Amino acid sequence: MTEVSIGSRWARFWNRGTWWKAVIAAVGYLVLYELAGLADGRVLGNLVEGTDPLASAKNVMVYLLVPLIIGAIVLVSFIMSVGWSRPLFAAQPTPGRWWMWIAVALTVAPIVLRLFGIDYGAYSGGVIALTFLSGLLIGFTEELLTRGIAVKLLRSGGHSERVVAVLSSLLFALLHSSNILTGQPLLTVLLTMVYAFGFGMMMYLVLRATGSLIWPMLIHGLTDPTTMLATGGIDTVHSGAESPLIPIAGAFSLIFIVAALLSIIFIRDRARTTREIS
Repeated sequence: MTEVSIGSRWARFWNRGTWWKAVIAAVGYLVLYELAGLADGRVLGNLVEGTDPLASAKNVMVYLLVPLIIGAIVLVSFIMSVGWSRPLFAAQPTPGRWWMWIAVALTVAPIVLRLFGIDYGAYSGGVIALTFLSGLLIGFTEELLTRGIAVKLLRSGGHSERVVAVLSSLLFALLHSSNILTGQPLLTVLLTMVYAFGFGMMMYLVLRATGSLIWPMLIHGLTDPTTMLATGGIDTVHSGAESPLIPIAGAFSLIFIVAALLSIIFIRDRARTTREIS
């Protein structure tokens, strides 16, 4: 059996989109990412200073940056192996609706608030720079997986855009279930997953409104680092910041969830694509 036939079989398998293949892609990435984190900890664990990922530039590198680089390589290798590099970054096949721009405004507003409210003096320059770099990689990898790969698989499976939006957001929430492995309380993990679903729906609407995968990547890529620097951790809800802007930005978490549930009612489109069979 030649490498060409193996490759074409691989591509044909993924080009026949179904919801369960989107689940396989998400779970597969999650497992590989967690394994990368474990390997990274074993190899570079002697460089870290305690368990706080923002305690030093070395901590940010070990806890965040290195596993994300590995995850990005895995995802880019996957989309290149199936020939999706161009389709995923092309204009969206379904035009956005005017009201979807509300999601763009809702997601940009807390970023601006946090940018002005973060206590930058509490961190070294290296921590700030590497945290923003890690955030951009989070936006790239998680959006490439959930608003890129998963959305393409769901659309080519013939699902309506409402189903695409909900399922891709549920998969995004699933990625955050792994926080339980870090010792977070179950309730905190569940609340994080609820928020992730709401934020995932917002990112789907940003994808539709802007017509490009780049914009949810950028907005997501700025949301995570500003949130981490504002709260002093990953997926935490408390903040030691004195700026009144930070609690205002935090209130958008609830707004995302409410807006997500309302948006499900109004999403009625279907992608103008045919199911790929080759």
